[in-house]
Amino acid sequence: MNVLGIESSCDETSVAILSENKILSNLISSQDFHKEYGGVVPELSSRAHLQIISPLVKKALKDSDLKLKDIDLICATAGPGLIGALLVGFTFSKGLALSLNKPFIPVNHIEGHIFSGFLMDEKPEFPFLALVVSGGHTLLLLVNNFTEIKKLGSTIDDAAGEAFDKVAKMLSLNYPGGPIIQELALKSKGTDINFPIAELKTTYDFSFSGVKTSVLRFIQKNNVDDKLKNDIAFAFQNAVTGALIKNVEKALKEFKANSISLVGGVAANKNLREEILKLGNIYKLKTIIPKFEYCGDNAAMIAFRGKSLFEEGKRYDLNSKPFPYLKKDGFNY
Repeated sequence: MNVLGIESSCDETSVAILSENKILSNLISSQDFHKEYGGVVPELSSRAHLQIISPLVKKALKDSDLKLKDIDLICATAGPGLIGALLVGFTFSKGLALSLNKPFIPVNHIEGHIFSGFLMDEKPEFPFLALVVSGGHTLLLLVNNFTEIKKLGSTIDDAAGEAFDKVAKMLSLNYPGGPIIQELALKSKGTDINFPIAELKTTYDFSFSGVKTSVLRFIQKNNVDDKLKNDIAFAFQNAVTGALIKNVEKALKEFKANSISLVGGVAANKNLREEILKLGNIYKLKTIIPKFEYCGDNAAMIAFRGKSLFEEGKRYDLNSKPFPYLKKDGFNY
């Protein structure tokens, strides 16, 4: 089966083609111009998707040595994300499916991330704990199979990636903040600065607004030079990583899991990757972290998830409601 996947939920336009689970092409066009505004501008994002999506599809087909008639299934992100941006990829894909008379599967963006570990040579083993960490989402999940996902916890305020962006802005750094915070933290030689993480009554939920406020208050009280910026980045990154790892370890003690999977854009963070691998070694569990190109928004994960849903018997009527926001029973995104 040749599967065409399209992702346009935020500021990356991505097109991928999978053939029998082999990635033939995974093209990603990033909208770097958002740096000028300190965050994603939805209207500009939508226009950029519209301009690049057709050329990307043509290039993906060329790179894969396939023609449109060779595509058996078309998949696209249906949410969550920026509505205007989502509509570009979603309606383009529906139109393509209609013109080719091919089946179409709408994919939840978060589910794409959850199963992105299956794009690797070594794959997660069910049931597995999935830690989804991105700019808009922080979730801890128990994944029993391709259709049964149990949410254990989520953020009650900022997502981890969002907190990275906001702290970077406090330090007068560029957007996105994650890579820059990591770069500064690596320059630090260690520090006694300690930023607290909220202790929540709910067992597996996260909260990052408090640590963000602690960083702000610290900056306001101190003369921040380059060395102190490095130390602040180091302490902040450690606080966020510590909170994430703590909840994963609590879940490992309560639930049976055969593996751990760290996914989402923040999964590219070196410190977090190292700590989750250490945890996997302690509990003697296989730990799967996608390669960097599959941590961020990419169409390969959308194509894989769409294919798995299709193989589970899911079907979508092109004449049904125009823009489904997908939810699973017992799993509210």
